[in-house]
This record gives sequence, structure tokens and C-alpha cells, in this order.
Amino acid sequence: MLFSRFMRIGIKRLHPDAVLPAYAHGPLEDAGLDLRSVVATELQPGIPQAVPTGLSIEVPSGYEAQVRPRSGLALKHAITIPNSPGTIDPGYRGEVKVILLNLGQQPFAIAPGDRIAQLVIARYEAIDWEERDLSDTVRGEGGFGSSGRS
Repeated sequence: MLFSRFMRIGIKRLHPDAVLPAYAHGPLEDAGLDLRSVVATELQPGIPQAVPTGLSIEVPSGYEAQVRPRSGLALKHAITIPNSPGTIDPGYRGEVKVILLNLGQQPFAIAPGDRIAQLVIARYEAIDWEERDLSDTVRGEGGFGSSGRS
């Protein structure tokens, strides 16, 4: 299946070395676009750090941009995003920064141009609360662990 059209989203480079987010294998195989760092930094174990991308984006109303961890960084180096997925709201026009956390034991170096996260554009529904009695279900108020171990 081919896409009939691509959503166009405004983007601005705030840093001369900023790299536009891109699909590693194209939009037919990848949901996430790679985000890259514009700075050299070192992630110390256990200390979150906001790493700049040098980009600002204009997400359309009714959509959000989700910032997600890269699986290779998580598996090989224990680098994650503690607020994953991070949300970029349609009204935000500041620099996209990625909050990274090193869960490993050793410092982890990031160089300018390194891929640090993925960006996924997702639709969301605006809601209006309706206070009323809720319908009954089999589960009811059963919460954490209510469905058993497996």
C-alpha cells in the first residue's frame, strides 16, 4: 500500500547543524523519524538531561508529536526517555529537546548528529467530560493485577 499523500508539517532549524527528522527505511517501513542531537554531551548514570535537536516544529491541531526511545540505545546502552512518550503539543513552538536517562553503570557519550530518539506524529481526540453514572462491566473496579499473573 502506498501513501496517497504526506502530511506537511512546518519545521524550523534553530541551529545551523540541525538535521531534519528522517525515516531510516522510509515511511512504508518506519513509523518513527530519527531525531538527532546538535550538541556533544555525556549522559551520567541516573541523571536525566534535556538534549537539544536544534529544531522547532508546528504540529497541526488534532495531532501530537510523540518522542520515543530508540530500541538500539535502550538495549545496547540502557539509554531511555523517562517521560516516554514525550508529547509535543500543537501549540508548542519552542525547541524540541529529548529528555534522556542513562540507566547503565558507565557514562554515555553523545556527539552532534547522533540519533537520540524517534518522533511519531499521532492523531488525538479532543474530549468534553460528561458526568454521569458509568455502565457496569465484568471487571468492575478491579485494578492492578486483577486479571492474574499471566
